[in-house]
Amino acid sequence: MSKIKRRDFINGTLMAAGASLLPFGCPSDNVLNNLDPLYYPPSLTGLRGSHEGSSTHAHSRAWTKKTDWGPTVELKEAYDLIVVGGGISGLSAAFFYQQMHGKDKKVLILDNHDDFGGHAKRNEHKVGDNTLISYGGSQSLQSPHGFSDVVKKMLEELGVDLDRFKTAYDGDFLKRNGLGAVTYFNKEKFGEHKVVKHPFSDFPFYIQGLERSSLSYEQAVKQTPLSEAGKEQLLKVLNGGLHALNIPKDELHEYISTHSYFDYLKTTLGVDDPGVLEMARTSCSDWAGAGADILTIEEALECGALGLDPLTWKNVVGEEEYEKYLEEDGFVFDEKDQYIHHFPDGNATIARLLVKHLIPNVGKGNNAEDIVLSKFNYSELDKSNNIVRIRLNSTAVNVLHDGDPSSSSEVFVDYINNNTSYRVKGKGVVLACYNMMIPHIAPDLPVEQANALRRHVKIPLQYTTVGLRNWRALKELGIGLAMSPGNMHQVVMMDFPVSMGGYKFSSDPDDPCVIQMIGCPFGKTVGAPPVEQYREARYQMLGLQFEDYEKEIRAHLSGMLPEGLFDFDRDVESITVNRWAHGYAYSGSALYDSDMPEMARIGRQPFGRITIANIDSGLSSYLHVAVDQAWRAVNELG
Repeated sequence: MSKIKRRDFINGTLMAAGASLLPFGCPSDNVLNNLDPLYYPPSLTGLRGSHEGSSTHAHSRAWTKKTDWGPTVELKEAYDLIVVGGGISGLSAAFFYQQMHGKDKKVLILDNHDDFGGHAKRNEHKVGDNTLISYGGSQSLQSPHGFSDVVKKMLEELGVDLDRFKTAYDGDFLKRNGLGAVTYFNKEKFGEHKVVKHPFSDFPFYIQGLERSSLSYEQAVKQTPLSEAGKEQLLKVLNGGLHALNIPKDELHEYISTHSYFDYLKTTLGVDDPGVLEMARTSCSDWAGAGADILTIEEALECGALGLDPLTWKNVVGEEEYEKYLEEDGFVFDEKDQYIHHFPDGNATIARLLVKHLIPNVGKGNNAEDIVLSKFNYSELDKSNNIVRIRLNSTAVNVLHDGDPSSSSEVFVDYINNNTSYRVKGKGVVLACYNMMIPHIAPDLPVEQANALRRHVKIPLQYTTVGLRNWRALKELGIGLAMSPGNMHQVVMMDFPVSMGGYKFSSDPDDPCVIQMIGCPFGKTVGAPPVEQYREARYQMLGLQFEDYEKEIRAHLSGMLPEGLFDFDRDVESITVNRWAHGYAYSGSALYDSDMPEMARIGRQPFGRITIANIDSGLSSYLHVAVDQAWRAVNELG
């Protein structure tokens, strides 16, 4: 039996879905007023992210075309704006709408999860007397000084001081504690448990303060548990690079943007060792959001895949072209920015600041510093006297204009809460949900637009946070980050060393801490088209129970860390598995689905009193893209 604590229960009340606390068939226009005062999703552990029950009604709508939800309760509620989706884009849409039209404009935000923020998920772990804060998805502000003026102004109005991170982020923490980047080879895949103090990819070095290995390639390769042939091939890959292609410089950029990284490994370098190919496939993890087997050479260079250094790419194509490519991918570049703009709970702080701005009574705090330790009162989210209301556990299933979309002045939204169908109406609707769901819930969309939206699949993603009673074993092995080919979680890392708002990051290896375990599930068939791999990985992910994840995590940590210093049952206090079956936005590439930019343009067009705001519309999963798309959608409503 599992010894890991799972806070799915509060005072004996099941909290996994949250909606179980609501009275069945409640006709009240104040749906969440009956929540237990202790309702607080960030403190829940176990299976989170797209938690059990969050997608049940959406899947019924999309998979079985369900339309009969029983009698629909028509609530006596009318709004100036209804937002479907309470993630960063949806919350930002509500923020911008009130800015443009006045703070007296009534807004309803519907979300199918038991918490707001979407992928910007706050995780709290209770270890002894300590409450440890971490994140379960959206991680950091990426190069924020390069954000659009719209995003920068919003952050300023929310009370985010970008200069604060210069002191909040402990840039010397990893060096001071002798923590570097390593590779963990597990026994099941590679024949023995082995930690080699070299990451064999560039992925770890986006973390500020993580030093590069002191081992040469030759020294590191000798320590791997690969066969002699595998070691020879790995060394060949590490010493390879763009020069191995033997392509004229004026043709090189076009070549690397249209040719496969795995073809380069197999054909140009002659790699066929399964261990080396596994290392290569998992060497980008969530940086690419996909296995490297489906990347172009250029994309593999961008994320620093096995044997490729991003600086080489920059030197070949030139700095201007390099920055242009990153901008097209939603990546903003500013040489002043290091990767330090990380709140203790990741971008959940931004979601919480938006909610606090929209619903002032939800909790204390007026800026990013104040909000860190503020415990929100979720029963305030859907009060009938609120100008803005957030209604959780509510899945939109039908969005229709009241008449001809070109002339209609109202939109009806049907949603399911606690297995009961409700209807509300608004003067406008922003759909800030997944693109692939929009044709199912807005059936009157033009055919071309609906077909374009259906093309936007999502990339599965898994962020697991683990509450440890101490990190002594990591300290003794010098592990700040471990690349882990062959494991469910391809990366294990210490959380970002950030202290702010009264929250202190763990400074002593004998004190409790949270570690991150990151996984991007792939399909089993190497080189299969991305959409097929994502579908297969999503199916596998959702078929697992918490016990399956715990078993995997137990084997991973116990195999990697010394037995004398680490004991799973003694040292692991809690586990939160944030599984996002629909995670990153899929942008396509030259190898697969190269028409995705055009599909995004067609899909995000306004339709009557309905507009669309989400990361899918911007083909990027960065926070600033979600905000910019919200700004566009609200402006399109007029």
